[in-house]
Amino acid sequence: MERWNLKNKNALVTGGTKGIGLAIVKELLELGANVITASRNEKDLYNLKNLNISGQALITFKADVSKEDDRIKLMSYIQQSWSYLDILVNNVGTNIRKPVAEYSVSDYRHIFSTNLESALDLSKRCLPLLINSQQGNIVHVSSVAGLTHMRTGAIYGMTKAALNQLARNLASEWAEHGIRVNAVAPWYIDTPLAKQVLKDPKYLDEVLKRTPMKRIGRPEDIAGTVAFLCMPAAAYITGQTIAVDGGFTIYGF
Repeated sequence: MERWNLKNKNALVTGGTKGIGLAIVKELLELGANVITASRNEKDLYNLKNLNISGQALITFKADVSKEDDRIKLMSYIQQSWSYLDILVNNVGTNIRKPVAEYSVSDYRHIFSTNLESALDLSKRCLPLLINSQQGNIVHVSSVAGLTHMRTGAIYGMTKAALNQLARNLASEWAEHGIRVNAVAPWYIDTPLAKQVLKDPKYLDEVLKRTPMKRIGRPEDIAGTVAFLCMPAAAYITGQTIAVDGGFTIYGF
């Protein structure tokens, strides 16, 4: 059914070589989309191209989207390649886990430029192409850290809360152009970033105790939600932040 696929849609996914980003790239391709993904690591991009993922066309582009010059180069390439863009997935993110008092100015700037500035700027730069689509979709990969308190990573949580609000604001401002904007907020997912803390058995046990479904999420759990939000079947959903968290954010006492 046309409502449940992404056939011939043009999609840009940032940070699509590992973890959640890689799962999103695979999902979109398998559902029929053409995908451009950007990463700052050329080796990761090479490895991605050699995965022989089934589906439509995959294009890789070397860019660090936390840097304005690289975002400009990426957008120039996309504009030369496509006359419209149906999907923008702002997936790139990073975290530095420290108590608030220990953060440096450089820590703050690095997290904000990677997690928030890149998403805001790319959304703005992609606007004309999304308008040309007449059914554009933006999905921010946020986090439950933007919805509730976490033990460490306050600045990370600030950027994710801001992404959730950005989804609401852009959804309202850009609805007149046929553009929908949503956010997806994962809990712990089995990715290289999460494994840094989940390798501690005691910490993992505490995480599972706070998760009603009693498991760590899989990248595919997030990718499926992102893909659904971009489908015609989700045509009346906009401005929402959907927690994909095994029940973490609704767990009480």
